[in-house]
Amino acid sequence: MSRREVIVSIYEYKTHFADKTIINWEPGDPVPDPTSTIPRFWSSRRRGEKESSGIEDFEQFLTDPASSTSAGFVFGMPYNDTAEDYTEPIMEALIAHKDHFPHLTALFLGDITAEESEISWMGAGDVSALFTAYPQLEYFGIRGCASTYIESPLNLGILSLEHLKTLVVETGSMDRSVVQDVLRSRLPALEHLELWTGSEAYEANCTVEDFAPLFTDNLFPHLRYLGLRDSEIANDLAIALSQSPLLERLQVLDLSLGTLDDSGTAALLGCPAIRKLAKLDLHHHFCSDEMMQHLQTLGIEVDLSERKEPDRWDGQEQRFVAVSE
Repeated sequence: MSRREVIVSIYEYKTHFADKTIINWEPGDPVPDPTSTIPRFWSSRRRGEKESSGIEDFEQFLTDPASSTSAGFVFGMPYNDTAEDYTEPIMEALIAHKDHFPHLTALFLGDITAEESEISWMGAGDVSALFTAYPQLEYFGIRGCASTYIESPLNLGILSLEHLKTLVVETGSMDRSVVQDVLRSRLPALEHLELWTGSEAYEANCTVEDFAPLFTDNLFPHLRYLGLRDSEIANDLAIALSQSPLLERLQVLDLSLGTLDDSGTAALLGCPAIRKLAKLDLHHHFCSDEMMQHLQTLGIEVDLSERKEPDRWDGQEQRFVAVSE
């Protein structure tokens, strides 16, 4: 599985998910080949055409008998005016038609660009009922606000999914309750875990202690990719990981998009297990030239692109995550 497939900019639509190509579906199009493609549904107002909600398009898609073969869906902006609690109509449609999709294994909700809605205003809402309706899911991703900054923050609930391989939560504001629910979940097949923790300015309140169950290595025995991204606590996470047995069996460690600097990377460099990785992704970081030179001697693939310089406000250095507002 390509570990880059779910890692794309919030300024453009996703092109791949669950090892398949995402294509835009519009009324009149045939049902795409479920072995290689996933249809995306999004408001046609965003396409500059006659107004039609993505959910209306989805309902029309259902009228084709071949739609029952679908293996995955991506949903963007589902209606015309706002992304506030955007998952509600998607949830209603998916749950109402759950018996129509016995082969559905992949869902991504919130493929909404920053031009359409800032991530901090995207109400991801309570999506926990989806996992009861679709226990066969293997890939699940969602984008939106996951803190009490808005009235309808993300709630995943505590998951129990036998087949889930990939879980992605893209947010600029993560409430610790979401992390705690994920780490209390039963996900025996999980290989790819990606959590964006975001900025305290938008009421993200995760601490490194919230991740402690993950660092014991008693969770998720098949985990090979760990992405703790877009994080203001990137240094604390790096230090904790350097002391964790989990690092011994990861193939990819992704601490990109956050505020990582020399203090966190020094801890990683002091851990022999870091050299067993296939890739260390640190892009969008605040490391010094000297530290970057040390990292490049690890003998593994290291992404050190997008080096950032701290801003200065009132004589103090300020570091910012890549995605918050």
